[in-house]
Amino acid sequence: ESVADATMDSIADDAPEAPEEGAESAPKEATEASAEGAETAPEGQQDAPKAEPEDYTLEAGEGFNVPADNMKSFNEACRKAGLTKAQAEAMLSWHRDFAGDVSKAQAQQESATLQAWQKQIMDDPEVKIVIEVMGGLKPAYDFVKTALLKEKSVATSNKELVAKHGAELIEIAKANKVSFLFEASVGGGIPIIRPLSQCLAANDVIEVAGILNGTTNFILTKMIRENMSFEDALAMAQKLGYAERNPAADVEGHDAGRKISILASLVYGKHVYPDYVHTQGITKITLQDVAYAAAWGGVIKLIGQVKRLDDGKLDITVEPMFISSDSQLAGVDDVFNGILVKGDATGDVVFYGKGAGKLPTASAVVADMMDCVKHLEKRKYLEWADGDATAVKPYEETSYPAYYRISGMMGEAQMLKKAAECFGEIHQIALSGAKSNETAFFTEEMKVADQEKAAALLEESGIEILSKIRIADL
Repeated sequence: ESVADATMDSIADDAPEAPEEGAESAPKEATEASAEGAETAPEGQQDAPKAEPEDYTLEAGEGFNVPADNMKSFNEACRKAGLTKAQAEAMLSWHRDFAGDVSKAQAQQESATLQAWQKQIMDDPEVKIVIEVMGGLKPAYDFVKTALLKEKSVATSNKELVAKHGAELIEIAKANKVSFLFEASVGGGIPIIRPLSQCLAANDVIEVAGILNGTTNFILTKMIRENMSFEDALAMAQKLGYAERNPAADVEGHDAGRKISILASLVYGKHVYPDYVHTQGITKITLQDVAYAAAWGGVIKLIGQVKRLDDGKLDITVEPMFISSDSQLAGVDDVFNGILVKGDATGDVVFYGKGAGKLPTASAVVADMMDCVKHLEKRKYLEWADGDATAVKPYEETSYPAYYRISGMMGEAQMLKKAAECFGEIHQIALSGAKSNETAFFTEEMKVADQEKAAALLEESGIEILSKIRIADL
């Protein structure tokens, strides 16, 4: 049953009714912090008043699991239930990876939670700190912005929110003398935001590079260690709960892209939006590529990387890379994350641990909450200014050596000779048991635009390029 159909059956009939006249209101808890996105509505708020009917129409958006042709009934159900536009957006947001029935209790609970949040938390002067762990942009952005404007500090784990609106929300927090903290938005339980802003503050950070997504690292580990295909490894990750039903954000690199954009913004002081990050996932990686990486002397990892170039521009990317077996990141396996920071004074510093999971993430969120408590009278400084695309080097102008796997009918020696004519100096990667019509090589450092021209010439000669992967110096 679709989400829209389930919503018709559940929300419309089970939206919380207004309390009877004269009924006692819920007792106010004398707490300093309030969590939004928790699994149940606050105590005594299950019967929050129904919102006035509001006229709106939501459209099916990217990431939502409600088909476009079901949106009409979804909108009707939400309006009939008396849900506001923000509450209806929350239903979509919370079910963007949901492909089943929405229970009546769940629909009622979500509606009540939102109404209680708006009524009790935002207007309560005793609530000084708000914790946002819903994820996504709607309704999280509006809620967090409102909290900051009402002079409440916010701790969040929402990487999409920070990557998209970080500069704006930081500025609002600054203007209202409150804190906006987001340690859990990158690396889950791995401390990285605070060390970069405090412990390594005396360094000129040369580069940040890391394995920032546990799902893709698990898949690549299975491919490397157990010779498992990408498809089988992804299915296992989903079965074990490491990958969502719709894994695109992970396997296409968008999750890692948001995280490296946050780290780049923090390190270099200007907001680097995810749209500025060249992003490529791991869906095209094959077991042949894994074997050639081993023959080369390394492994394939999905790496998020940013460094400042000599001209002051940022080279920022998320893509699969060959990394040497000697690299500190080569041994980061399964769902673990590893982040390498190169400072001019410290040299290489590596942060390693579980990058996701409820307890590691909660550890970071609660630590931020405690920091907010310590800075109720004086805000915790964690900031960067807004930025634009001019700070980032266009990807086609960046340079690096690359691995190519090619196939053709002219024989290995002839294919390599033709590749050298197109790319200049190349180095063959010998693989025992390779297919007779296939070989691989890696180039010297070349500008991406020149690589693309050389690749086009090679394909014009009748040679097919099966794979291209960046070679990292990490």
